[in-house]
Amino acid sequence: MAGRFRPGFMSAAEIIGTVLGVIGVALMIRQNIWGWPVGLVQVAVYAWVFYDAKLYSDTILQVCFFLIQAYGWYFWLRNKHTAAHSDLPVTRLSGPALGGWVVLGLALSAGWGAWMHHATDAALPYWDAFILVFSLIAQWLQARKKLENWPGWLIVNTVAIGVYWAKDLRLTSGLYLIFWLMALWGWREWRRTMTQASQGAVS
Repeated sequence: MAGRFRPGFMSAAEIIGTVLGVIGVALMIRQNIWGWPVGLVQVAVYAWVFYDAKLYSDTILQVCFFLIQAYGWYFWLRNKHTAAHSDLPVTRLSGPALGGWVVLGLALSAGWGAWMHHATDAALPYWDAFILVFSLIAQWLQARKKLENWPGWLIVNTVAIGVYWAKDLRLTSGLYLIFWLMALWGWREWRRTMTQASQGAVS
């Protein structure tokens, strides 16, 4: 059980998770397939961190992340790639699809947060639920190379910074501040890739 580990272990786990998280996102911004296996290790580490902090929705989130990242690794490898770089095109969601994801995410966040509030001793259950649901949505969109994954991560990371700071996971809060800045970088880079691809198609 995670609660049996000494605080020093959890601090070491946070450090490892932080470093792997930054490396994984940087690889993802560059559309490098190795971002997926790095991410698999990172989410496994953070599953322990969040369980110890009684952030149960985030613990479940890491398990879901593991599955989606395994799918993303498979999906990017299955399609065209040059060495470790994915040549899959970056695309956008339609307006109705984007609206549908937002409505679904808010509804699931409210429902899951209510259940966690009444059924468990979860800390900050509604905010924790929001992070869980919208992180899954953003991760899925990233696996499908949809540009909207990056603004999704910006919103999730904004909430996560406050939640993890409140739970004294200071390294993790700092990590999500870095993720927030990297999401801006990723949004710009993927949008540039999409623009270049459309210009190439026209010419």
